[in-house]
Amino acid sequence: MATVTVHDDVLSLRLTRAEKILGLLRDVDVPISAVTSVDVVDPARTAVRGVRAPGYALPGHRLVGTWRGSSRLLVAVRPRRPALRVVLAGQRHDELVVEVGDPHAIAGAISRAVADSA
Repeated sequence: MATVTVHDDVLSLRLTRAEKILGLLRDVDVPISAVTSVDVVDPARTAVRGVRAPGYALPGHRLVGTWRGSSRLLVAVRPRRPALRVVLAGQRHDELVVEVGDPHAIAGAISRAVADSA
C-alpha cells in the first residue's frame, strides 16, 4: 500500500516495490501548490478511467499503472476499497488515485497544507 505525506510544501507519494514493478511506476514528489483538489473515492475503481498503458490490471485483484484518456492518472488501488484522489495541475500526471492507510485523514492533511500555502 502506498504512503502519502506532506512535508515542506511537497506532497510525496511512496509506492511499494511491488507497485513500482507491476505498474512500471516510480515515487512522485509534487509541490503542494500543484494540488487543485483532493477527495476520497469509494470504491476506488470509480475514479479510474481511460486505457491502461503501461501497468497491471487483474479484475477483482489490483490496478496499478498509468491510465490514459482525456487525462493521465497514476493508479495504485485494489477494488472495493476507498482511495485517495489528488487532482494536479501542470504535473506529469493529472491525477493520483492511490490506496492509502487512512484516506480521510490524509485528504484532510493535504487540504490543510493547500490552504496554508495559499
